[in-house]
Amino acid sequence: MYIKSDTLAHENDLVARNVRRFRQERAMSLGELARRSGLSKQTLSKIEQGTGNPTVETLSLLGTALDVPARRLLTEWGTPVYVQRQSEGEWMDTANWSERILDETYGSGYVRTLMLRLERGDKDPRPVEPHTAGTLHHVYVVTGKLRTGPLTEPVDLAAGDFVRFPGDIPHRHVCLSERVVAHMVTTIPQVRQFGPTVTKGAPSNDNA
Repeated sequence: MYIKSDTLAHENDLVARNVRRFRQERAMSLGELARRSGLSKQTLSKIEQGTGNPTVETLSLLGTALDVPARRLLTEWGTPVYVQRQSEGEWMDTANWSERILDETYGSGYVRTLMLRLERGDKDPRPVEPHTAGTLHHVYVVTGKLRTGPLTEPVDLAAGDFVRFPGDIPHRHVCLSERVVAHMVTTIPQVRQFGPTVTKGAPSNDNA
């Protein structure tokens, strides 16, 4: 069975986003990360651009420097918006059933599964406030039409369409038909969040 995340390009892009995100959350310059990890700035730059091919040892060094388990660098943390249209879905036959893979995320944490039912109103509903950092919403439309996703990047979905988008930024669900029913799974990683590791106004070490 083919899994979309099995591709090397996908894994490199995932590592790139996570290294950049964790580094920026800690207000850590590329030079500081190089110093803590023992890796060169050139190597780190390639990794953050998604053009590097980090080994297990490299991921371990990065995890130690960023104070997260190495496996967290291979976990989707809320970016980007991913849409799979009904016409794009592929059904795979197994011995006992057929299945259509919508998406995969990795890691441990809180998972909430629910059915979402909306009816058309006179006004658009108010935005939903951001959830915990790293939250992901996975929405599959069963019936009707739905506009959902980040306020800056909403997508229109019909029955059979699927979207995954970050729930840690303002977002909204808008019914575009008389009624819409959707299946939604929310995943929240149980990982400590860190504040800046440098004081405000401290000089940058990017050129160090």
